[in-house]
Amino acid sequence: MHCTSCAMNIDGELEDTEKVKEAKTSYAKQETEVEFDPQKISEEEIIATIKKAGYDAVPVNN
Repeated sequence: MHCTSCAMNIDGELEDTEKVKEAKTSYAKQETEVEFDPQKISEEEIIATIKKAGYDAVPVNN
């Protein structure tokens, strides 16, 4: 991400995916928290959506 607009772009792409409940991207932390139903969408599909928007993504388990 280069700026806060990038964070908004990621959130927009994810939230346009009906299977994602909510996305919160922090430019400062360079992280996105995604609320989703794993029965409906996988981490791989979420990562693919972020990459399709032009950003790198890797899962982080907390």
